[in-house]
Amino acid sequence: MQIRVMNREYISYYKSPIGLIEIVGTSDSITELNFADKRRQDSTSHPNVRKAKQQVAEYFEGTRRQFDLRLEMSGTDFQRQVWQRLQTVPYGRTASYQDIARGIGRPAAVRAVGAANGRNPVAIIVPCHRIIGKNGHLVGYGSGIWRKEWLLKHEGYLLI
Repeated sequence: MQIRVMNREYISYYKSPIGLIEIVGTSDSITELNFADKRRQDSTSHPNVRKAKQQVAEYFEGTRRQFDLRLEMSGTDFQRQVWQRLQTVPYGRTASYQDIARGIGRPAAVRAVGAANGRNPVAIIVPCHRIIGKNGHLVGYGSGIWRKEWLLKHEGYLLI
């Protein structure tokens, strides 16, 4: 029998212009970034998640365009392929769900790409907000289209 030791979970919060952000991680990686309604009462922080909080703050201040964090994202092989591809979409640019599907060699998997995009556990860090419909319209953002629009405008993307 193999026993797996679970890393302790640490949490930090950042009050962004578009809502409270909860950053979750272990002592060596970031596992989640979510918009939260309130802070957890029993949360404890760690230098690793405080580093992520600092980089998120720099992103919102406009001084950071790329994140330099170790991520541990749980998902299927397909989801991880999509999330990896999302990271190739540069700051201030967008790609369509179809572009991502083609980029991972699965051109017919547009809807599956959309579903994987929606399950991205580290929003903003892995820029799922940069993925739009092939017609150029904003579609699908679990934290609200208004946040997606705000993030894209923040990055200097001109919406049509």
